[in-house]
Amino acid sequence: MKLSLNWLRDYVATDLDADALADLLTMSGLEVEGVERIGPDLDGVVVGRVLGTRKHPDADRLTLCDVDLGEAGPGAPVQIVCGAPNVAPGQTVPVATVGATLRLPDRKTGAPTPVEIQRSTIRGEASHGMICAEDELGLGDDHDGILVLDEAEAGQPLARYLRERGRAVGDAVLDVAITPNRPDATSHIGVARDVAALLDLPLLLPEVEEPTTEGEGPVPIEIEDPEGCPRYVGLVVRGVRVGPSPDWLADRLRAIGLRPINNVVDVTNYVLHEVGQPLHAFDLARLKGPAIVVRRARPGETLTTLDDQERTLPEGTLLICDAERPVAVAGVMGGANAEVSEATTDVLLESAYFDPVSIRKAAKALGLQTDASYRFERGVDPTGQLRAATRAAALLAEIAGGTIEPPAADAHPRPYAPRTVTLRPARVAHLLGAEVPEADLRRLLTAIGFEVDGAEAKMEAFAEEVMRSESLAAAVAEAEDAGLSVTVPPFRPDVAREVDVIEEVARLWGYDRIPDPATVPISLVPATDTPEAATLERVRTRLVGLGFRELYTNSLVPKETAEQFATAELTGAAVAPVETLNPISQDMAALRPSLLPGLLTAVAYNQARGAEALRVFELGHVYARGADPEAPVEGYHEHTSLIVALSGPAERTGWNAEGRAADVYDLKGALTHVLGALALPELQETPSTEPGALTAYRLVLDAGGRHLGVLGRVSDALAARYDLQAPLFFAELNADRLAALARRETPVRYEAISRFPAVERDLAVVVDEGQPIGPLLHTIRAAAGGLLQSVRLFDLYRGDRIEAGQKSAAFALRFAADRTLRDKEVDGRIRKVVAALERGHGARLRA
Repeated sequence: MKLSLNWLRDYVATDLDADALADLLTMSGLEVEGVERIGPDLDGVVVGRVLGTRKHPDADRLTLCDVDLGEAGPGAPVQIVCGAPNVAPGQTVPVATVGATLRLPDRKTGAPTPVEIQRSTIRGEASHGMICAEDELGLGDDHDGILVLDEAEAGQPLARYLRERGRAVGDAVLDVAITPNRPDATSHIGVARDVAALLDLPLLLPEVEEPTTEGEGPVPIEIEDPEGCPRYVGLVVRGVRVGPSPDWLADRLRAIGLRPINNVVDVTNYVLHEVGQPLHAFDLARLKGPAIVVRRARPGETLTTLDDQERTLPEGTLLICDAERPVAVAGVMGGANAEVSEATTDVLLESAYFDPVSIRKAAKALGLQTDASYRFERGVDPTGQLRAATRAAALLAEIAGGTIEPPAADAHPRPYAPRTVTLRPARVAHLLGAEVPEADLRRLLTAIGFEVDGAEAKMEAFAEEVMRSESLAAAVAEAEDAGLSVTVPPFRPDVAREVDVIEEVARLWGYDRIPDPATVPISLVPATDTPEAATLERVRTRLVGLGFRELYTNSLVPKETAEQFATAELTGAAVAPVETLNPISQDMAALRPSLLPGLLTAVAYNQARGAEALRVFELGHVYARGADPEAPVEGYHEHTSLIVALSGPAERTGWNAEGRAADVYDLKGALTHVLGALALPELQETPSTEPGALTAYRLVLDAGGRHLGVLGRVSDALAARYDLQAPLFFAELNADRLAALARRETPVRYEAISRFPAVERDLAVVVDEGQPIGPLLHTIRAAAGGLLQSVRLFDLYRGDRIEAGQKSAAFALRFAADRTLRDKEVDGRIRKVVAALERGHGARLRA
């Protein structure tokens, strides 16, 4: 969610800058993912009052102005030379004082260039500053004359003057990651409530005078489905003039990434982001009846929504209808048949509470996710509908010239019932490992809207207990165990148990104040204490040592992605994806069956931003359905997967060497180094050159008779789909099987350098073109016996001297022992190797 700092300051008077506020919110559980600064800073630009003007004695188009700068000036009016045609005595104007820096258009290129305002002499007259036009301040494009302000105090900073009028000047926008359990934080007031509690400041709410709901309103409301819509408020505003929004309102919407449309729609969006209650405006004249009926969709009903798409409504979808037809999909999007236009004069404001499950199903079925559905799915304040409608109506009356017509229609078939939770201070101390003073408990919870019973109520309960108990000691014990009675505010549907309240205390009191876990009376077992986790930590350490960086990607993916990557090409067996119930969005409809889609997204993102040499890995859980004898739950299995990948140059071009692009052998070498530390059983490699949907070619890896994973290159089609800019080589392995097959203790063996010379022999054999080299190496090692110290392939030849369909493979063998080896002994080993190659692979010595 985008959060404007200037807007937030309307509700909590904090002087914290954007970075400090981001840290504060993140440490309290509202993670700030980024801060974007927008609008000019206007440092050194103040409000000035033009006391008098006179013509420049030596320039017809220049004017000499005597300007009062108030406390920002030297104590007396200053002279400023101005070239604007509209400057006049009595005006209040923006003045860039000496030392201020403005971004002014360059005379040659027109590009904004920083220019420091200095004392200067213009055609023989001193000028102590600059009276500015709108474009010179970065507030617009107008350069026809200076910007004339409304009545303002001379000397006050222009930025403060503009902020008081809602302009986005020197603003900062915080991108806050709202977790599904915090619907209260999907608005500026919701976040301001937390900030006020954390800084012990008052929460400043806009004054709203709610209209009466007694009597019959101008539009009757009928709710046929009270479970789907427990409350619906309708408020009529007549005589509005639809047009552009004032600058302060448009600026605030632009700051958080919304496009201003017109004053009516903009007001509903403004209130949505102010209080978190979605609103919708209907053109009253276009409603049949006029009437509002909340009901479920019937078979075959259609509606053209505001995005000009005609949609067939799934049967059972919650709808807002007039007397004849649907006019909106409840909580998701309005219909074009009752849309507000320039001809609209009378508006019906809708402010309702809808069942979160109903809205989530409708949004998913229609493939629509809007700002409204985002909030209704999480749960809005079930008691805030009338207040939000009144706030919007008051703004429309102010900026669109409308008149509120009472009474408000308030259909409320299922009133909200408050929830009460018992909070025991002793339980707080037990879970947090530290005692939080009761006064702090009360202050923090009260600051975020919870009601905590007072001392009088506790004493009354204690007195009643004394009267019922046989002993004073028993009464005291029971009264202490009773704890505090905490009433949960209606805008916190996530708080239902005592532990939820304790979590609120912890995040507001400060996670950094909770003692070291070693002192907390809770048994904590670090995950790395298990043998399997320790093995994977060895893998992680080796990869980091090779220059690979670790990724963390989302385990939720679109259903289509899960289906594409749930394939035997990666897993070695046919599997199906695991779908989620009631997904938050279409992008989170299934659990990932592989780490590859997250890796592809991360690599594409980095490549698009100029990163070339990428070396990355991830350890994470993957999920699938299918026959798996190792699955703890029949039909479903989950395991830890390891993916390692590289792309881009392996070596960059330098003054003394040519560059080289990374290839699959670079990846295989890194993986061999990592797996070598685990002392796995004999690793089997089975190549497959047949291209697949995901891989151009791959090497299937097995160990101890169990499938480990694959190593290969991403297919061209998949690379194009993710816009990869260079070939991507990857290996994905079942990390749980790696850990199970690895030897827990792998002793390091050191051998002294032999005092006796080694014997080296080269061996070249001719084999079929399709013969992999790996099995040949295995055969050579087995046949050569313990005297063989090393073997490596050093040459592959195809050409005129070799028959078609065959290739020559040349190996370098090195023999060594703790004695001097004789040629006869080595020759015998070579003969055994040649015989084994002939029997097992049809090889023959190259002539």
